[in-house]
Amino acid sequence: MAASTAAGKQRIPKVAKVKNKAPAEVQITAEQLLREAKERELELLPPPPQQKITDEEELNDYKLRKRKTFEDNIRKNRTVISNWIKYAQWEESLKEIQRARSIYERALDVDYRNITLWLKYAEMEMKNRQVNHARNIWDRAITTLPRVNQFWYKYTYMEEMLGNIAGARQVFERWMEWQPEEQAWHSYINFELRYKEVDRARTIYERFVLVHPDVKNWIKYARFEEKHGYFAHARKVYERAVEFFGDEHMDEHLYVAFAKFEENQKEFERVRVIYKYALDRISKQEAQELFKNYTIFEKKFGDRRGIEDIIVSKRRFQYEEEVKANPHNYDAWFDYLRLVESDAEAETVREVYERAIANVPPIQEKRHWKRYIYLWVNYALYEELEAKDPERTRQVYQASLELIPHKKFTFAKMWLLYAQFEIRQKNLPFARRALGTSIGKCPKNKLFKGYIELELQLREFDRCRKLYEKFLEFGPENCTSWIKFAELETILGDIERARAIYELAISQPRLDMPEEETERTRNLYRRLLQRTQHVKVWISFAQFELSSGKEGSLAKCRQIYEEANKTMRNCEEKEERLMLLESWRSFEDEFGTASDKERVDKLMPEKVKKRRKVQTDDGSDAGWEEYYDYIFPEDAANQPNLKLLAMAKLWKKQQQEKEVAEQDPDKDVDENES
Repeated sequence: MAASTAAGKQRIPKVAKVKNKAPAEVQITAEQLLREAKERELELLPPPPQQKITDEEELNDYKLRKRKTFEDNIRKNRTVISNWIKYAQWEESLKEIQRARSIYERALDVDYRNITLWLKYAEMEMKNRQVNHARNIWDRAITTLPRVNQFWYKYTYMEEMLGNIAGARQVFERWMEWQPEEQAWHSYINFELRYKEVDRARTIYERFVLVHPDVKNWIKYARFEEKHGYFAHARKVYERAVEFFGDEHMDEHLYVAFAKFEENQKEFERVRVIYKYALDRISKQEAQELFKNYTIFEKKFGDRRGIEDIIVSKRRFQYEEEVKANPHNYDAWFDYLRLVESDAEAETVREVYERAIANVPPIQEKRHWKRYIYLWVNYALYEELEAKDPERTRQVYQASLELIPHKKFTFAKMWLLYAQFEIRQKNLPFARRALGTSIGKCPKNKLFKGYIELELQLREFDRCRKLYEKFLEFGPENCTSWIKFAELETILGDIERARAIYELAISQPRLDMPEEETERTRNLYRRLLQRTQHVKVWISFAQFELSSGKEGSLAKCRQIYEEANKTMRNCEEKEERLMLLESWRSFEDEFGTASDKERVDKLMPEKVKKRRKVQTDDGSDAGWEEYYDYIFPEDAANQPNLKLLAMAKLWKKQQQEKEVAEQDPDKDVDENES
């Protein structure tokens, strides 16, 4: 027991104690260790001894051992295809083609989807000049896996190398039935072109552009025709492509290629028509290349007029995009119409006008129609003044008057413009009929005044009297109407009628109720302020309260100014706020006390000069510009930065005063000495 313990102690090596644990001066990396091992050839094993087979018995024994090894490997894992391929290639190296075939067939039974297996099998047959066997294998491969393009490429290449052009064509036809990718069609086309079969290539292109209907493929087809000198065919291909894609799937590249083709044929008018046709139908974002090529073309072959047409087309494109994005953007329509009126035929202008007026406001409120109605006004004026077509002008006016919902609101301007047009056409009955209809449908002060003015110019005073009577029936509270009627009778020398009109006017009960009208006006101002907080509305409201002349009007006016000032504190337009305060100050200067004036003066802003960066339309810096800003005391109290700025200015002012004070005693001493 003691002996075994002693032996165990002897086996345990002694661990050397490391006294110096600091890192060595020269460090050795793993890379250095590997390099040294390679240089010293420590891991190289001696090559196996070469075996020399001297007789047939040894050869058969060697074959048996190798085959047993291959079969064992296959038996261990049948799915490892590399073992099958090595086995078949070994048999092939021994010229045992039949055995190699057998191995490939067994392997295909295991995994017939393996592409490498089919390729190696067919290559073996081709290498050993077994053409029919190779054809058989390729046929089986493309039947089993028709979507593997590599089989088709190899098969057609083999047939072509063998000179079997008809066979290769037949294989290509079988391939095309599967509608393969684009490169396969190009291979077939190139194959036919190698043998000068242009008609066959054209037929293939016809099928190709239907299977793969992309713009680039149509362009390739047209260029193929152009390359072989069939220019009429090429033009027809481009025209078919334009018709095929239609307006829904237009592509600028097709039109650019078509235009360049026509340019090469010196058909410059055709080029211009193609570019204009495309630019009228493709959106601006998708037509940048088109614009660029059109501009280059006009610079090369066009005149000044052509270049101007390009600029107009660009702007027209921009407006088209705007009105497509928002058809009720009437300002965009006005700009667009102004452009086409300046440089377009009458039919084009009419077409744009018809498109514009078709966008009727969806809500029947007058404020939504105010901009829209001017489209009709401009349309009518264009037909009358530019197109010189009175009949169309009359139709435009009548259509606009039929469209306006007169039961809810009307536009006196349209009625009066129509009447003036008929007078210019010397159709006085038409003008009177139009104005009479307007008064019957939608009586308005402006319509009555316009009608009366017309009859006065024609010196039809009896008609004027009748119109004034109708006018006063419609609005008996309108003082101006009574006065104008009486003045007319005075001018005509009928003093008694004038006196009777004045008597009748002052006896009207509605003229004796100004309080009711004032309250209505005040309510209208309040309703308007709910819709807009414009400074002019507030000032007008305050002036109305001041002009009412009632007791407490000054207080109400001051109250309006205070309310407006509070409301406009959040207003971004500081000039409007300043305008309000200046109006308030002028009011206090005239009607207020000293304390009221002082209070408004404290609200007045300080004018400060500032600088800001200026950028051009393309986003690049264009330097700095100076501008004036207004700092209001109320805003400054809420912003610490402005407080700090004010304190800094005050400190600077005190320092300057201090310096002046220090210099003044010296001056006094000098003066005394002198």
